[in-house]
Amino acid sequence: MAHERTFMPMRGDYEKRMLRVLEHIHAHPDADLSLDALADVAAMSRFHWHRVFRAMTGETCAQAVRRIRLNRAACWLARDAMPIEEIATKVGYPSVQSFGRAFKAAYGMTPGAFRENGREDHPALMHRNGEPEMYEIVIEPAPARHLAAIAHKGPYIEVGRAFEKAGAIIGARGLFPQVRAMIGVYLDDPGSVPAEDLRSYAGFELASGAELPDGMEVIDLPKGEVARLRFTGPYAELHRGYDHLYGTWLPESGRDPADAPAFEYYHNTPRDVPPAELVTDICLPLKPA
Repeated sequence: MAHERTFMPMRGDYEKRMLRVLEHIHAHPDADLSLDALADVAAMSRFHWHRVFRAMTGETCAQAVRRIRLNRAACWLARDAMPIEEIATKVGYPSVQSFGRAFKAAYGMTPGAFRENGREDHPALMHRNGEPEMYEIVIEPAPARHLAAIAHKGPYIEVGRAFEKAGAIIGARGLFPQVRAMIGVYLDDPGSVPAEDLRSYAGFELASGAELPDGMEVIDLPKGEVARLRFTGPYAELHRGYDHLYGTWLPESGRDPADAPAFEYYHNTPRDVPPAELVTDICLPLKPA
C-alpha cells in the first residue's frame, strides 16, 4: 500500500508534464521545439525526458512536433489564402524549401500542389474517368456510445490539441487496452458559427465498466440510424465529405437529421499511417424514417 500511495502522485505529475508539453507544441508551432526546449517545458532533464515522452505517447518528441506542425500547415493550405512562405514560418520551418521537403515527405505532394491540385490528384476524390467522386452514403444502425472526452472550443482544425490531451490522459492511466473507438463530436456548423465559438469534443469510447479518468467528461451518443460517409485522406480535406453529405445527399435522401450532433469515427490516426491513408467515417444521426 505504501508503494501505491507514492506511485499515484508521481504518475499524475508525469501526466501533467506531458500535457503541458503537448499544449505548448500546439500553442506555439513556430517556437523552438527542440528536445532541450521541450525538456525545459516539462521541467525535466533532457537525458530522461525523451525516454519518458516516447514511453508514454508511443512516438518521439521530434515525431510529435513534425506531425502537429504539418497537420496545422495542411489545414491552412486547404482552407486559407495565406502565402506558403507565411505558413512555413508559422509552423516553425526556417525556409520554404525545408518546409516543402517535410510536407512532401508526409503528404506525397508539395504544399503548392496540395493547395492547387489536391482535389484532382487525391485518389479518394476521383473516378477512373476523371469525374469527381460521388461518395457512397450508407444508412446503418449505430449503437449508444459513452465517451470519455475533452471539450474543445475554437476552430475545428485545432481540435487535435484536445485529442492529444485526451490521448495523453488515457495513455498515462494505462487505459488504451480499454479503448474501443476514437470519436470526435462536432456541435456547431462552421458556416454559421464564428470559428472561435465552435464547440467540439475529442472522445474515446471505453469498454463497459472502465473508470472515467479524472479530467475527462462523459459524452453520450444516442442509439439510432446514421448516414455514414467513409472518407479516405487528410483531415484537412474532410470538409469535402461534409459538403457532399449535407449539400448533395441529404436534400435528395428524403430523410431528416436527428436533433443530435454529427460525429467522426476514426479508423486510424496520423501516428499509424500517412495522411493520404487516414480513414474517417462522417456520421450524421437521422430521425426515424
